[in-house]
Amino acid sequence: MADEMPLITRAVWWSDGEVCWINTKELPFREVVRCTNDPVELAKAIVGMEIRGAPAIGVAAALGVAAYSKSLADSGVEISEFRDKVLDVIEVLWKTRPTAYNLFWALSKVKKTLLNSYTMDVVRVANEIINEALSILKEDLEANIRMGIHGASLINYGSTILTHCNAGALATAGYGTVGAVVRIAWRQGKITKLITTETRPLLQGARLNVWEYSKEGIPVTLITDNMVGYVMKRNLVDAVFVGADRITREGFVINKVGTYMIALAAKRHGIPFYVVAPTSTIDLSSSINEVVIEERDPDEVRKVMNELLITLPDVPVMNPAFDVTDPDLVTCIVTEKGILSPPFEESLRKVSVAKV
Repeated sequence: MADEMPLITRAVWWSDGEVCWINTKELPFREVVRCTNDPVELAKAIVGMEIRGAPAIGVAAALGVAAYSKSLADSGVEISEFRDKVLDVIEVLWKTRPTAYNLFWALSKVKKTLLNSYTMDVVRVANEIINEALSILKEDLEANIRMGIHGASLINYGSTILTHCNAGALATAGYGTVGAVVRIAWRQGKITKLITTETRPLLQGARLNVWEYSKEGIPVTLITDNMVGYVMKRNLVDAVFVGADRITREGFVINKVGTYMIALAAKRHGIPFYVVAPTSTIDLSSSINEVVIEERDPDEVRKVMNELLITLPDVPVMNPAFDVTDPDLVTCIVTEKGILSPPFEESLRKVSVAKV
């Protein structure tokens, strides 16, 4: 199936010793690619949502450490200075986004590679870090395909799928989590239409989903976030597929704010609610009470696209990036290792390898 699915859209990749990404803040109007080996510049891109989506953030951070390691090795530093500087960069990237678990998973893997290397050859250590980062990228692409195959098996022919936020190619190394499900089900003739919410306040559905799926000829219809109940009540939705930025050991799903309301509406109307996420998103180390929900800049709500003011400039704002969907609202969790059913506290433990 991977050979049959061309990699049309990429969010992050490795090129000539640098981490590259498409600036998702500029889409759908401009396709701007940026590359760097500067971890500070990369950190700003992650915080500023040029790179977004939990898997993409994790891959980008790992590649960023690799790019910086290569530049250090090329400069001829000694091994002790090399290790100290790489550890400092890992710490900088660690602090960029507090909720997306893939970030910590990926950085922990490259950190382990650094600390477990006992050679005094700086170039060799840098190459080990590069190989680990490239392995993380490759694993993400392969996991996308497997999730797509598993998720597509849940879809009946002639279905209309609803999704929220962007969990497509632009949120991963290539195909997407939900995106892979949609792409494979579309090629199998199972999906007739995709409905996407606009996803306030940064409009990832309106900007990214519409651009991404239209580019591949997949029919996509845009609705505002507050139309979900309307389309469900009119029987216009057959299944809901969303991604996740973290899944706790109890099965709570932390995803783009608004997901919880969609899950409640789906439950009311008897519509299956599926979560698609790689095992690197599963956090067995934390309970839901320990998860930090990121609060973002109030101007993201006061303005559209950070430009047009739509309210009084000093109005108090709440702007949580994510909300929490309870396990009892989730029909199944689709991972690259298979489809997980309740009780999630048991099924998640069986497949998870993500430890920080």
